[in-house]
Amino acid sequence: MTTILGLSGSLRVGSFNSALLRAAAASMPKDATLEIGTIKGIPLYDGDVEAQGMPETVEKLKERVVATDGLLLVTPEYNHTVPGVLKNAIDWLTRPPADIPRVFAKRPVGLIGASPGGFGTLLSQTAWLPVLKTLGTAAYFGGRLQVSRADGVFDGAGNMVDERIREQLKKYLAGFCEFVAASRRAS
Repeated sequence: MTTILGLSGSLRVGSFNSALLRAAAASMPKDATLEIGTIKGIPLYDGDVEAQGMPETVEKLKERVVATDGLLLVTPEYNHTVPGVLKNAIDWLTRPPADIPRVFAKRPVGLIGASPGGFGTLLSQTAWLPVLKTLGTAAYFGGRLQVSRADGVFDGAGNMVDERIREQLKKYLAGFCEFVAASRRAS
C-alpha cells in the first residue's frame, strides 16, 4: 500500500486548493491512500524560536512526512510564485539542516494546484522546482495538473463538479502513485 501525505498551501476555509486536496484523497488508486495533512498552526520561521526548541506542530508534520512514501503539495499561486505559508512550512521542515536528508532526500514529491485565474498555478508549480531540487527530492514530472477557473470546477461547498477535471486528477494520481511505488522499490 502506497501512502501519500497531501498538504494544501492555503489556510483559507473555502480554499480551492484544499478542495482539490480533498478531491484527490477521494480519487486515489485502490492500492494507495492520501492522508490530508495541515500547515495550520506552524509559526513564521524565526531562528530565535528554533533556538528555544522546535514547535510541536513542526515536529508532528515532519514525522508525518517521514512516515509516508510521498508528498503531494497542492499549491496556490500568489503574485506569480509560491504561497508564503507553504514555503514557510517547508522551510521549518528543513530545520535543523541535518534533518533535510531524512525528510526530503529522494522523497517523491508531486505538485498540483487550483486557481480562479486562467493559468491554474503554472507559475507557482514552476517556482517550486528549484526548492525541490535544492532539498534533493524526487520531483514527479510524469504529468501536470493545473486547475484553471476553479470557481467553475468546485461548487460552493468545495465539491468537485467538473468530471473532466476529476478524470485528469485520477490520471495524475495514478501516475504519481506508480512513480512513488517505483521509487520505493528502487530504495
